[in-house]
Amino acid sequence: MTALPEIVTQAWEQREGPAVLATVDAASVPNAIYATCVRLVGADTLVVADNFFNKTRANILAGSQAALLFITKEGKAYQVKGRIEYHTAGPVFDEMKQWNPAKLPGHAAAALKVEQVFAGGEQLA
Repeated sequence: MTALPEIVTQAWEQREGPAVLATVDAASVPNAIYATCVRLVGADTLVVADNFFNKTRANILAGSQAALLFITKEGKAYQVKGRIEYHTAGPVFDEMKQWNPAKLPGHAAAALKVEQVFAGGEQLA
């Protein structure tokens, strides 16, 4: 795992709108979703609440890597790539249940472990 560079951690605090989470299926067909319930956990993990995953859940369970794209209020885009884990119990899941809105189901917590980080086309980590 790789820690997010300081500039990306600061950008995360200035993000605007939903993030985009992308995965691929076993045949390499991509799938992208808007993710509104996302948190930075520690320096190297982004957790997305599975409130309404379908294809995304199947892709993660099949071993897909993932990419999460977000934009700042200033319009700068950042992309984080890495392996993604699916938690239906345990500490990651329990923490997600604390911040995920109670009106949403929170079936699981998808934890993206940072391996690569980009600002636009520039690789930062």
